[in-house]
Amino acid sequence: MILTGKARLAGVAGWPVGHSRSPRLHGFWLEKLGIDGAYLPLAIAPEDLTQAIVTLPKLGFRGINLTIPHKEAVLPLLDTIEPLAARIGAVNTLIFKENGTVEGRNTDAFGFLENLRRGAPHWHPHDGPAVVIGAGGAARAVIAALTDAGLNEIRLVNRSRDRAERLARDLGGPVIVGDWEKRASLLEGAALLVNTTSLGMAGQPPLDLDLAALPLSAIVTDIVYVPLETPLLAAARKRGNLAIDGLGMLLWQAVPGFSAWFGTEPEVTDELRAFVLSDQ
Repeated sequence: MILTGKARLAGVAGWPVGHSRSPRLHGFWLEKLGIDGAYLPLAIAPEDLTQAIVTLPKLGFRGINLTIPHKEAVLPLLDTIEPLAARIGAVNTLIFKENGTVEGRNTDAFGFLENLRRGAPHWHPHDGPAVVIGAGGAARAVIAALTDAGLNEIRLVNRSRDRAERLARDLGGPVIVGDWEKRASLLEGAALLVNTTSLGMAGQPPLDLDLAALPLSAIVTDIVYVPLETPLLAAARKRGNLAIDGLGMLLWQAVPGFSAWFGTEPEVTDELRAFVLSDQ
């Protein structure tokens, strides 16, 4: 690590934040590129968020990432919000400008779509409908990304139908809300299945979904990356579907923020992936 009095600083703010792999990810790039800078974990309680946004730029920070529970709470504190982040209703990247203003961006949509395109280069938005499981912040980013990519039909299903319908109203576009009890039948004719919930994550129950109706040509992806091979991905692979894990989304969503803070666009490589995965 290279650090001088002119070091550029960035970090990730959350409560808690100890689980985040972002410091390891950005630290790899800083070391690899020989950049005079650091990326730090910032444990910031919800009641301290306002003060942190004021103070961090004064301490030399160029910006930060945000994780739970700050992605939505930060919105009223920002001077500008990029249109995509405003549509999604959540921000995961802050840019502290030289003029003293703070800009909010959402790079989760970019990260998801880039991970999908790298994992399935043959995928095309017109291949067929997508089925999205979940209606939280990640689902909002995924649906915004798929809508902007040109999908004609997105089937959304969530345990709470009200929340799914609210998401559909907020984002608009080709979103059709289905019943949770009929989720398996929504897979018929689908070209893409995306799990945006925490079901399947370490310590959580698996996603209860019968894949029998899903075409074997469909792509299955999960935003969960701990474990890397979720029960959903394992079941998809076993029956012959192409399965894409969630780690790539984490890696790719980090690229725009790093570029803005440190002035260099980093590369997502197999070496980076292995390095992040080695922190178990």
